[in-house]
Amino acid sequence: MGTLPAWVRWAYRGLAGWIVLAALHNAFARDLDFAPVTNRFAHDVVLLVAGGLCAYRAVRHRGERLAWALIAAGILAWTAGEIYYTGVLWTVTTVPFPSPADAGYLLMPPLVLAGLVLLLRARSRGDRPATAWADGCLAALAAGSLSAAVVFDAAAGSASGDPLGVGTSLAYPLADLVLGSFLIGALAGAGWRFDRTWLLAGLGVLTFGIADSLYVVQTANDTFVSPSWFDAGWWAGLVCLSRAAWEPAPAAGEPHPEDMRLIVMPLLFAVVSLLVLVAAAVVSVNALAVVFAAAALVAVMVRLILTFRENLAMLAASRDEALTDALTGLANRRALSRRLDEAIPEASDGAPLVLVLFDLDGFKAYNDAFGHPAGDALLVRLGANLARYLAGRGTAFRMGGDEFCALFAPGDQVAEPIVRGAAQALSEHGEGFHIGCSYGSIVLPREASAASEALRIADQRMYAQKRVGRVSASRQSKDVLLRALAERNPGLDSHVHDVAQLVGAVADELALQDPEREQVCHAAELHDVGKVAIPDAILDKPGPLDDEEWAFMRRHTLIGERIIAAAPALHDVARLVRSSHERWDGAGYPDGLAGDEIPLGSRIVAVADAFDAMIVRRPYSRPRSTREALAELRRCAGTQFDPVAVEAFVTAWAGHDPAARTGLASASA
Repeated sequence: MGTLPAWVRWAYRGLAGWIVLAALHNAFARDLDFAPVTNRFAHDVVLLVAGGLCAYRAVRHRGERLAWALIAAGILAWTAGEIYYTGVLWTVTTVPFPSPADAGYLLMPPLVLAGLVLLLRARSRGDRPATAWADGCLAALAAGSLSAAVVFDAAAGSASGDPLGVGTSLAYPLADLVLGSFLIGALAGAGWRFDRTWLLAGLGVLTFGIADSLYVVQTANDTFVSPSWFDAGWWAGLVCLSRAAWEPAPAAGEPHPEDMRLIVMPLLFAVVSLLVLVAAAVVSVNALAVVFAAAALVAVMVRLILTFRENLAMLAASRDEALTDALTGLANRRALSRRLDEAIPEASDGAPLVLVLFDLDGFKAYNDAFGHPAGDALLVRLGANLARYLAGRGTAFRMGGDEFCALFAPGDQVAEPIVRGAAQALSEHGEGFHIGCSYGSIVLPREASAASEALRIADQRMYAQKRVGRVSASRQSKDVLLRALAERNPGLDSHVHDVAQLVGAVADELALQDPEREQVCHAAELHDVGKVAIPDAILDKPGPLDDEEWAFMRRHTLIGERIIAAAPALHDVARLVRSSHERWDGAGYPDGLAGDEIPLGSRIVAVADAFDAMIVRRPYSRPRSTREALAELRRCAGTQFDPVAVEAFVTAWAGHDPAARTGLASASA
């Protein structure tokens, strides 16, 4: 919609200023002649400008053109009636009733109402709850009952003469009643949160309705004097309606949070209706007010029914959410615990149950490669596959993360084929990925009589199978890389084998447990795999390497890490290989780590690699004796090597080669 143009802003300021002056003149200085205000045609010009501005906005506003065109037509219709009254009937001694002016006046409420209805439809999001519409009806009926009780009685009491005149007299308060009730009902239906457009439109209708009501009451009491202090109410109301057309439509956003207004306002209007009915029992109140008040109380009852239904639906949804996985729609861990608590006692008297826990293999790599949204979509597909497979047999659950569960009664069938089929349902492969699963199963109640115990045993069995699978995968990947290294440089084959043996002995000396011991041994075997990318001219150079050759050589740990990390099962091994040439004092490569920053496995590999390099003949150096090599390790402990790793290596070497114990003693001395 954009910012309000300056000329429009100044036009409305001028209209508002004239109305304020006119109101002050009519209230306090009727005898003062002030031409711009007291001229009887001045207010007609004001209303024509207001109607023209609203019509101009309707032409420019495509989305809500018809709504604002109808409102502009209503303003101009009332203005036309006022122009006729001012120009023709102003000086007439006996004003005919009804007159053509009344036709213009009475056209305004239905035209404006039609425009507001279209505006409400255009700005409604289509997601109003039924209780909001009930609140709207309640507020409209309650406001209508109050208006009918206060104003309509006065109009009905003063209406006399021919039927057309009586009908015209009653049409004014009835039109105001309908228009005002609609706006109040619309405001209630929106949760009492309207934008500036509706606030201005509501203010306009309210101001106009108050002026009309005062006119009806004073006319009924024969106290109306023209010009009156409240004449400005009609003009101000129509100008507010016109100004509302220039407010921008609100942008779609988040719904407002619910608050006490949604409770307090319906109760307030219910009290209003109740008071009207109480008043009807004490004093004379017209039937229209009583009917509206009674209908409002019916709306209260409908509101209570709708609220009760909403609460029941929310309670059911809350229970479903508590027992359902939000991503896959499967039952969750809480639902499984409840099901086991119910099923285990039942299974004691009948057919046994099989509980299977599944953990996906390769899911982390899939997530890293394709992203978390793709990972979530994969979980949804696999969960649906498992649910379809178990349909008619049992129930599928998602435990969280990449863990699933199945609970089924095998009946007369063998359970293992069903378990394998469920595992197959949780598998998927494609270009660049393979998803499988490890699982552990338990028969209930034969192997467990409680839900917690059953889950613990199944979990242990699942992770035992996963560990076996990981060991197998890491060994297979390691063997492939070692074969590639041996084919590239047969001379390195025996070196990595010897280093791995030494590292295994040191790991035993340090009491490392699986899988850490296995990772260190794999790192020892693969620590030189990056040398496949180093030219033979550098590897086999008989003399010392120059700076450029050393820079090239030092890349082999990074190359080795990239090669090894391509196998997900060897991810931790790749990290150890990267740091296998770091020094205890921080002078190593590639990251300059020092002390305990270096992984323990890398420190062990560094000691064993250096020892083997010293005792084996190389193109650039003569071999040393084991005594000399051990002495060199001890000499460099605390600078190049971890002192603890060195002493563990020395002790392990003594146990590995009993003949070396004498040499070790001499070296210590």
